[in-house]
Amino acid sequence: MIYSDFDLKQRRKGEIIQVTLTGGANVLLMDETNLSLYKSGKKHRYYGGLATRSPYNLAIPEAGNWHVIINLKGLGNNTAATVKALSDSKPIIGKICELAE
Repeated sequence: MIYSDFDLKQRRKGEIIQVTLTGGANVLLMDETNLSLYKSGKKHRYYGGLATRSPYNLAIPEAGNWHVIINLKGLGNNTAATVKALSDSKPIIGKICELAE
């Protein structure tokens, strides 16, 4: 499975992260521990889910290093995504990754 990883770096509790999409996508907000579990195909926890509208906002649940993962699993379409913290003026750059299935 191919996904995009947007490393949000250190964030404060309550910060709003805005994801802008050109189509539907699974938008997953997770911490470093759960990202590692996700990458290894193990059970993981996340905030978010299927985004069918844009922009899609997520609140940081607690201070720490967070990631937004965008994947199209089960959707079969293409989409472009922009991720930014509403407290920042510039977008967060993501990278495209691949998971072995």
